[in-house]
Amino acid sequence: MESHLSINEVAARTGLSAHTLRYYERAGLIAPVARAPGGQRRYATSDLEWIGFLLRLRETRMSIGHMQVFARLRGEGTGSTPERRQMLESHLVEVEASIEAMQRAARALQAKIEHYRTIEASLQTATQTTGRKAPCP
Repeated sequence: MESHLSINEVAARTGLSAHTLRYYERAGLIAPVARAPGGQRRYATSDLEWIGFLLRLRETRMSIGHMQVFARLRGEGTGSTPERRQMLESHLVEVEASIEAMQRAARALQAKIEHYRTIEASLQTATQTTGRKAPCP
């Protein structure tokens, strides 16, 4: 992957809009990006890798505020490694709890779907037997 990509090239590769990339920089999620002589942003490979990690954090529904704290700690260097690890561990606990809640919800939906399939099958059997539609239970 080449470095020194324009904002439009980074937008195309990441799926983020140029507006979002500029917002991420203003919000401190992305360190100030190098500029070409004309003032256009030029992203390095390391910028793309960091943006990729931010996108993964966003997929886990980490708040922008927490992402900002994480980015600030990252900017402090290796001395903040324990804090960053703790942040990720805490967030992982939240993500796993959310996954468990979604799995419970999915099981409830599956049970309700099966319930309706059973009703539909009994209605179909009643219709075939009597030739009339059975009343809805």
